Formats: sequence, structure tokens, C-alpha cells
Amino acid sequence: MNRHDNSSVGKDASQLIRKPTNPCILVIFGIAGDLTKRLLFPALCNLGSSGLLNENFYIIGISQEPYNDSTFRKQLIKDINEFITDSAAKQYALLLVKRVYYISGTFSNSKVYTSLKNKLNELEENNASKSCLFYFAVPPECVKTIALKLSKASLLSEHEGVYFRRMVIEKPFGHDLVSAKKLDKLLLSIANEEQIYRIDHYLGKETVQNLIAFRFSNGLFEPIWNRLYIDNVQITVSETLGVELRGGYYEQAGALRDMVPNHLFQMLSLMTMEPPASFSAENIQIEKTKVLNAVQMLTPEQVLTQAVRGQYGPGKINGVSVPGYCAEPNVSRKSSVETYIALKLHIDNWRWLRVPFYLRTGKRLARQQSEIIVQFKSGPATLFSGSEQKNMPNLLHISIQPEESISLNFNAKTPGPTLALSQVNMRFNYSDFFGRKPQTGYEMILFDCMNGDHLLFNHADLVETAWSLVQPILDVWGAIPPRDFPNYAAGTWGPKEADDLIMKDGRKWLL
Repeated sequence: MNRHDNSSVGKDASQLIRKPTNPCILVIFGIAGDLTKRLLFPALCNLGSSGLLNENFYIIGISQEPYNDSTFRKQLIKDINEFITDSAAKQYALLLVKRVYYISGTFSNSKVYTSLKNKLNELEENNASKSCLFYFAVPPECVKTIALKLSKASLLSEHEGVYFRRMVIEKPFGHDLVSAKKLDKLLLSIANEEQIYRIDHYLGKETVQNLIAFRFSNGLFEPIWNRLYIDNVQITVSETLGVELRGGYYEQAGALRDMVPNHLFQMLSLMTMEPPASFSAENIQIEKTKVLNAVQMLTPEQVLTQAVRGQYGPGKINGVSVPGYCAEPNVSRKSSVETYIALKLHIDNWRWLRVPFYLRTGKRLARQQSEIIVQFKSGPATLFSGSEQKNMPNLLHISIQPEESISLNFNAKTPGPTLALSQVNMRFNYSDFFGRKPQTGYEMILFDCMNGDHLLFNHADLVETAWSLVQPILDVWGAIPPRDFPNYAAGTWGPKEADDLIMKDGRKWLL
């Protein structure tokens, strides 16, 4: 093989190192919703077309819509044609549809769980596995009801080494610190921690997972991954979309609750944690929790100076006029809910002392981008003080979406008779090297759930630590309503106060 041609190795890597999932039945509560047709079902079909789903795999869906097995399968076929583009995945989808069953009813109706139990027994008699994965693709307020009903119907009882029963719960995990603790207490009263999989789909992104490999397998970067060489770190999750039809949910959540305790803190902890004793899920969870415990909790005074909130008004996205947040469906016309947040945080440990971490996320921003940027400290400026252009800082870009890539900016001399510097770029794109087909971000998550691997999931202590850091901001913002909403136009990079937050430190947003 040509030593420069690694594409074929990358394409087959998942096949070489991964075996099909353990046999199980996937029970999806809320199967008729957007999450299933846009993400879960395409992810399952990507796994299946790659030979990573057990041949003895079935799906039972539960929703309020008045489908039956036949009519729901017809709807799934329509969704397949709309949301699955890969030909092999589409071919597998048409086979999988035949193993999908549907139960109509409300989540609070005990008869639904009786029907579910009967269907599981029926499939077991036809050689299906007794192992079940209960996926909660539902609004947060439904989680408690479903969990208690499953427990009352004895559907969470498992037999170690014979069959499993696991719950998969989408974020947000609670509404604040108090509700997060109550939810954890409830779940742990009816199931073991090992049975609970708290999903943050950002952790299913290859680049996020690669942070661990990137940091700890490359001797080039780990020695300089600290306060001595890094000036600041910026984490941005920006969206061009508005709240669309999720206005009812967003009115209760807002950008802070929706994104910070999960997505942003997950990326922060993976970027900053110490080397784990091993790459087991338990040891990585320990290190992630340790570093979040080291994040400096903001005082009420610091919230006023280190936390910025915003709400989008009308503007233009890609040249198309869009309404402001308060004109969106299911949103109060006088809403004070934030759709943007920027934070400045510090980590009080030896590695990161005095290194600022700037986090921001928002809707209706100028570009859809999830990216981590590490700015390294510049070398001595005196050497180039007489040149036409001073040396610029080295930047490491870790892009998570829309494309997954890692790039490094460094300085080089511009050709010509004078000593002038230009910043050049070395870039690695996952798709170029590995030739991967499109993924939803849920493939690895579902695969690990079925195989009992907790690496990509949040444990109770990590969830509560994240909420404890967010709670002071919630308290101050709850006491002091915003006076200037909306304070940024759709299609921009957010409110002026977010620029001021970083510029007063002599820095700027690099994305």
C-alpha cells in the first residue's frame, strides 16, 4: 500500500475494531417526533448498513398519534426518503421498517405499559432478546412519569449477565440545581446508575471524542497544554436557526439552561481534564468532574461583569429576512428569555491558573459553527519589532460542526525582499482522510448504550456539578430582568456586550 494513501484504512477502521451491538429491543417513547425521523432512525440505519446492529434487533415505538404498526411503517418510509441520503443506509432502513412496532397512547396511561409488556413477551417468544433500551425522546416534563410507570410495571428489572434494562434520557437533566438533584434522586430510587444513560449528543461527534486522543496521544501538544503556553481558550456553539417550533420549550429553558450545563461544559471538561488513570468510562468521568469542580463559581458581582445575555431581534440570515424571538410561535411578545449567552470563566488548579475561558452560544447568529479555539502565547516580540508585520499568535482550531476538522495556524515569512510575516494554516479534515459517510452524531451514542459503555454519558455527580456552576447566574438573572432585549439583530454575532466582555481583557473573539 502507498504509504501516503491512508483513506482505505480509515474507511474500514470501524469494521475492523467494532463488532455488532448486543441483541436488544429499542423502545422509543415519543417515536413520532422529529428526533426519531431526523436523527435516531437515520443513525440506526447508518449502524445497520455498516454491520454494527445485531440481526436480532427490534424497535417498539410509543406516541400519542393514532398510528398502528402498518400506518406507522408507511410514515417511516416517507421519512426515510426525506432524511436518509446514503444509499446503503436507505436500503437497510427498508428492511428495518419491518421490525418496527407501534403502540398508541399517552405516557401516563398504565394500559400503554401493559401493551408494551405484552409486545415484549410476544417478541421474546419469537426469539427476540429480553434486553431493552428505553429511549426517552420526550419533553423533560415527561421523564418522571415514564420512569415511574416503567418501574411500576416491573420493566426495569434486569438479570445481570442475562439481559439488561436501560434508560436513555435526553438533556436537559433538570431545570436548575434543585430539580436536577430531585430527578437524580428519583431515577436512582428505581434503577442503578449503570442503568441510566444521560445523553448529550455533542459527545457523539467524532471530533469531541477525538479530543481525548488528540491531547493524550500526541507528545507535541500535551507538554504545552497548560497556563505556561496557552493564553486563552474560546468555545463557540453558534446557530443560524431560531427557535422555530420549540418556542414553548425555549420559554422555559433559554440559552443558558439549554446549552451551558451540557454541551459547553462537556467540551470544557474534555479540553481541560487531567490524564485519566485509564480510558475507562469511570476514570474519565472522575477527571471531568474534578476539573468542573475546579471551575471558579461566579459571585453575584462577577455574574454582572463576566456573564452576558442577549435576545435576537429581526434581521437577515443569508439575505432572507427573519423575525425576532418575540415574534416566533409559542413565544411571549414581551419575553425576557435569553437566546444568547457569553461567559468568562477560570479554573482554579495548577494547570489552568489565570487562563481565561470564554464560552458563547446563541441562536440566529452569523454562522452555524461549533468550534474550540486555543490561542497560544506569543514568543518574544523584540525579534520582529523592526519587521513590517509583528508575529501573530498561534491558534489551534478544533471544529466540531458543520465539518469536523483540526487546524493549526502558525507564522511564516512572506516571500519577498523584506521581513514580513503571514499566518499559514495546516488543516486536517476527517472526511478527507477517513472518507466517512455522513453521520448524525447519534451512531456512537446508540452503539454504546446497547453495549453498556458509559464513556459518552453523564453521571449524576457530573450533572449536579455543572448545575451548581450555572445556578448563581440563574439566581442573578432571575432577580434582575434584562432591560434592553432584543439587543442583537439576527444574522450578527450577538450583543455588543459580548465583544466588550473579551475586549476589556485585550483580546477578541477569533471566530
